[in-house]
Amino acid sequence: MMSKTRNRFSPEVRARAVRMVFDHEKEHRSRWAAVSSIATKIGCTAQSLNEWVKKAEVDSGTRAGLPSEVTEKLKALERENRELRQANEILRKASAYFAMAELDRRSKT
Repeated sequence: MMSKTRNRFSPEVRARAVRMVFDHEKEHRSRWAAVSSIATKIGCTAQSLNEWVKKAEVDSGTRAGLPSEVTEKLKALERENRELRQANEILRKASAYFAMAELDRRSKT
């Protein structure tokens, strides 16, 4: 399933913006001030850039949370699990259908 929103910014632009926040954070009165200033310059919302910064911190181990790699793997496993459950349900129904057809065939002979 595709995300409902489209990523307007490439991973390179996101990484550069995050680096800018880390590099220039001390020049501002707060992290949010740095995020707001840089977000304006690159044309994204401050909320988006702040999320990118938090994600980078999680991925680098400086903030608690699941790293992107683990999150992506978990999503893939959940998707595979859902698909396997659907396949099992289809097979279960098909098996029951063919078993009934076989019983029906035997009762007519």
